[in-house]
Amino acid sequence: MANEARGILNDWLNRMQRHERVRKTLACLLVIVLLGIAGHYVYEVLPRTYSLKITGGDILGNRHYLAGTLRDDILPLGVRLDVLPTDGSQEALSLVSQGKLDFALIQGGLELPFPNVSHVANLAPELLHFLVSPDIKDIAGMRGKRINLGSKKGGTRVIGKQLLEFSGMRDGVDYVETNLSTEDLLALRKDRVPEVIVITSFAPSNVADYIVKQYGYSLLEIPFPSALALRQGWVADTKVMAYMYSVQPPVPPRDVRTVGVNLQLVANSNLDPRAVFKVLEGVYSPDLQMHLKMKFDEDKILESSSYPLSAGTRMFMDRKNPFLSQATLKKVEALFGLVLSVASTLIVVFKWFKGAPPEPVKAETDDAFFVALIERVLAVDAAVDAVPDDPPPPSQLAAWQKELTDIKATAMRRLTANGPLANANLVPQLFSAIADSRARLEFMRDKA
Repeated sequence: MANEARGILNDWLNRMQRHERVRKTLACLLVIVLLGIAGHYVYEVLPRTYSLKITGGDILGNRHYLAGTLRDDILPLGVRLDVLPTDGSQEALSLVSQGKLDFALIQGGLELPFPNVSHVANLAPELLHFLVSPDIKDIAGMRGKRINLGSKKGGTRVIGKQLLEFSGMRDGVDYVETNLSTEDLLALRKDRVPEVIVITSFAPSNVADYIVKQYGYSLLEIPFPSALALRQGWVADTKVMAYMYSVQPPVPPRDVRTVGVNLQLVANSNLDPRAVFKVLEGVYSPDLQMHLKMKFDEDKILESSSYPLSAGTRMFMDRKNPFLSQATLKKVEALFGLVLSVASTLIVVFKWFKGAPPEPVKAETDDAFFVALIERVLAVDAAVDAVPDDPPPPSQLAAWQKELTDIKATAMRRLTANGPLANANLVPQLFSAIADSRARLEFMRDKA
């Protein structure tokens, strides 16, 4: 049964091989497939450039400055970043989720359920600043005051409300919430500025520095970060060092505790992982950290992650793993061997598709061609010899001259097209015979 099946298969293959059009069609398809595979791997190793969009939120905030610095430092890596301002972390997450932004620097601890958002990196903790008017000395002193929590689309408002709720303060009962942006806040007259201003920033903060110096505000201590951290995983126990914002009067007069909130970099989930890898190279580069005067700890890249991990982050983390690097190398070697095997197989199959080579046709030898030309010259000589003693008419002499000219022109064209002869003496013999015949004809013309 197996032999019969093999015989049927061989008969079918032989019939296919005899059809030239079928062979050529299948061969072209296989070549296209092979070129497609080769093109794919060539595309994978070609250097790329990326044009991406990132936001750092408020244009006056430290995240916007960080994004702008990253934009300048990452340009030599082939990444062009456009830095766009947004109205807080919630709006930034919404735009990333919709694919209108590629990256966003957001405040940690939000845990907002946005689809199509992936975690790229945890960078460093930002400090929650409670900037208060001179008459407020503690948290209880904020009761009945106006508290500016920033934009309703911002992350500072989410974190600030949780902290106030933990302190036992209710919105609309114990305080009045305002939602002025940083730009609007700094444009107010001093008598209209809210008594409490909450911002999230690295220290020192340019905005906090301005408010302290222009309005005489101080920095309120948050005494319970550790207790809050037991309830909220995003909370870090941090502090602002003494004299950070003023020496006379001292603001703060001593190191004060406050809540730290991790700054996170997120990306659209559909973004090319290699683009994420490039951006992370810029984030953890010495140049960026030197320009920002702060260090991002790569070992904490996964902390406070509330979204699925980006594939580009995995690639970035695996680059230093020797075991994975070795495994990746073996995969590449195996893939290279597979490609070579497939290519060799296709070459063999292609030869089969090409069919049996046709029998070579023996071309007319050039030696015989030039021998025939010499015979034509001899025929002219024989015609001249057959003329009686009287000279032939001029028309006959002209006809013989034309015949000799045609023979020489034919010989020259043949030599130009086909190259040297096997018997190299045939050409000189031909041209010598033509010259002798022409001399005889010239003699006869002169005699006439």
